[in-house]
Amino acid sequence: MPAPGTSPSSASGAHRGVPLIALRGVSKVFVNDEMETHALADIHLEVREGEYLSIEGPSGSGKTTLLSILGLLDAPAAGQYLFDGDPVERLTAAERARIRNARIGFIFQSFNLIGDLTVYENVELPLTYRDLAPAERRAKVERALERVGMTHRRAHFPSQLSGGQQQRVAVARAVAGEPRVLLADEPTGNLDSKNGDAVMALLQELHEGGATLCMVTHNPEYARHATRTIHLFDGRIVEERTRP
Repeated sequence: MPAPGTSPSSASGAHRGVPLIALRGVSKVFVNDEMETHALADIHLEVREGEYLSIEGPSGSGKTTLLSILGLLDAPAAGQYLFDGDPVERLTAAERARIRNARIGFIFQSFNLIGDLTVYENVELPLTYRDLAPAERRAKVERALERVGMTHRRAHFPSQLSGGQQQRVAVARAVAGEPRVLLADEPTGNLDSKNGDAVMALLQELHEGGATLCMVTHNPEYARHATRTIHLFDGRIVEERTRP
């Protein structure tokens, strides 16, 4: 099974030496009640295949906005966004949704599991929007649950799981479709230290298996898991560090 971040379906950019993600002069402005908030300003960023990027910064610095743009949940007000060498900032909503479903996996702080679906059904849900045979879809779900150690909980509902277990299911849902990149927004934010450490170990294992990760975190200890860290302040990248 190809690791997330190494899906054979769209590896052309990597073969051309093109960054998986490239932002060129990206800005984002929100307008509310005739007031402008400059959430991001002149962001230049590249993410290579197999990289583990951590995004740090104080509250209000633009971290979640940046992750939303990376995940095609929002569009920049100015600048260019290239995904695997192709410009995506001006795609229609339907086109963006197709790319999100096929190439991007999301891990949220609040898990975002559906309460009346089982573990298996939660992991399977994004795959139902793809043109997959039932047997192929089933195999992807089973592999994902096995990777996160949750096969034995496949018939349980989210309310029957601990927070750490729910986040493992959320990770399984994110990797089941073998995305090109995993985007994690404070993946340990609702967990105690023990479960947070376990989720970070799981993400590290995925990265070592070839996954490309971009993670927002307030925890400097968890940020050290990444191979590269950028620090945002007032919507700008003010510092960048690469792990020795």
